Amino acid sequence: MLPKLLSALTLMTLVALAATPPADAQIPTVADVAACNEEAPKSVKARTTSPTVGDHARADRARNRVVTSGSSPAIESSDPQIHGMNVDGAIDATYQAAYRTCMRRKGF
Repeated sequence: MLPKLLSALTLMTLVALAATPPADAQIPTVADVAACNEEAPKSVKARTTSPTVGDHARADRARNRVVTSGSSPAIESSDPQIHGMNVDGAIDATYQAAYRTCMRRKGF
């Protein structure tokens, strides 16, 4: 019984550690943000990106924030794939998908 319990606890610990993001996650540089904000509209125009359900949900939330609080120049987020995204682009799910794709290529 004790070996099974220890095995179960070890497995749960390993799963918890694997699911935990690193504490020192990278933050996109100003150059990364600028490049992806420049590339995203081109991808939208070329129709080379497909938004996910999450992109649509974030775009809906961004539209609500812009209407209720006015716009700020960029999204601030702990998620490096959307951090720095232009607010004007953030209201468009396809723009968000293009921006995230660019950030993934940059290693975020």
